[in-house]
Amino acid sequence: MKSLRGLLVFALVFFTSGCLVGPDYQRPQIDTPQTWRVEDKNVQAITNMSWWEQYNDPVLNELVQSALQDNKDVKIAAARIEQFLGLYTTTRAALFPQVGAGKTAGRQRLSEIAGPAPFEDTVNTFPNFNNFQFFINATWEIDFWGKLRRATEAARANMLASEEARKSVILTLVTSVTNSYINLRDLDKQLVVTRETAKSYEHIYNIFKLRFDYGYVSAMELNQAKQQYEQALANIPFFEKAIAQQENNISVLLGRNPESIPRGKTVDELVLPTVPADLPSEVLANRPDIRQAEQNLIAANANIGVAKALYFPSVSMTSLYGTASSDFSRLFSGPSRIWTIAAPVTAPIFTGGAIAGQVQSAEGVQQETLYRYLQVIQTAFQEVNDSLVDQDRTKEQLAALTRQVEALREYARLAWLRFDEGYSSYLEVTYSQNLLFNAELERTGVQGVLLQAYGNLYKAMGIGG
Repeated sequence: MKSLRGLLVFALVFFTSGCLVGPDYQRPQIDTPQTWRVEDKNVQAITNMSWWEQYNDPVLNELVQSALQDNKDVKIAAARIEQFLGLYTTTRAALFPQVGAGKTAGRQRLSEIAGPAPFEDTVNTFPNFNNFQFFINATWEIDFWGKLRRATEAARANMLASEEARKSVILTLVTSVTNSYINLRDLDKQLVVTRETAKSYEHIYNIFKLRFDYGYVSAMELNQAKQQYEQALANIPFFEKAIAQQENNISVLLGRNPESIPRGKTVDELVLPTVPADLPSEVLANRPDIRQAEQNLIAANANIGVAKALYFPSVSMTSLYGTASSDFSRLFSGPSRIWTIAAPVTAPIFTGGAIAGQVQSAEGVQQETLYRYLQVIQTAFQEVNDSLVDQDRTKEQLAALTRQVEALREYARLAWLRFDEGYSSYLEVTYSQNLLFNAELERTGVQGVLLQAYGNLYKAMGIGG
């Protein structure tokens, strides 16, 4: 037993000080821009990660919280973390001795004529005998070259990558719920504009029917008014369909069957969030997809060491200690004691290039993962710059469309006065009102795009995951 303890101590010291084959991970050099292409003078540091609350709509806040609790993608991502946590625990367990126990109890008969001598010529030997055993066995692969430690490093990185993937799912989810709700309120307003326009056209059409009956307008002008009214009515089902489909989409995001979605603030009442003041270097730390890509790179780098360790001998320690007896009453007596200690060593001599192929494959995966990591970073910088440009230019576009709508309202009012006083035909009225209707719809759509641009900006910066 002293020799066993000495061997264990030696193995433990060698194990903890043994070398690690394969490259140690070093974070790649990143070409990080110092500033963004578009800068907003009103940026602020954001301490509240729940950025969607800045829209100041309690209904939206409740929808986001409901989605975080019941969305199926979030639940799938959480379950995937449990899978990788289990794999990490299993892989890490190989670093430690594996201890087991067993027992046997049986009765056996041997042949009386098989063997070197008959049973009757052998003293104190009987063909029938009992066999009782109790033993504890242990095995331990000594990680001289770091194969198990590299495998554990890779498993840990994969587990952390799955956690970052869950955060990416959450970030995408809250952005999708927020933008879908804004789009829903935008469609609601477009439906209101369309219904109000149809009601206005209906009023004009009824007036024209009376004027036609008294001979004040021609049949052509009456049909112009009717065509305008029917066209407005035809637009109503389009928006009603879009609203129902958007509600179905939000329901799925909430983890529910399709149903009606409650409303809060109108699209005009929603408050524009603040532009976050994060720099490009902070985005690298914020975005979970970048952190996930780096953990994947760490895992791929560690797997090179796992493959290279196959070139070296594998050393294990096995031991067994127990008792064996044909008489159960003497099973735990001194003479029944049994034990064995062994240190098997296996080493590759000729593998036909199998190990070299595994190393080459691991290095190829590492290179692919490296370039994917760099690509994710570049995509992140692109998305932030795109979102900054989007919210900056969309704000200008909305201001111009607002001025256009005000001008077209005045144009439509004057066109109606000119027609009413006989200075122009109804065609000019129809033209001015169609321009106004389309401009109001476009302005409402751009208003929703601007509100969504802020959500996309927070997602691009990795805030809220």
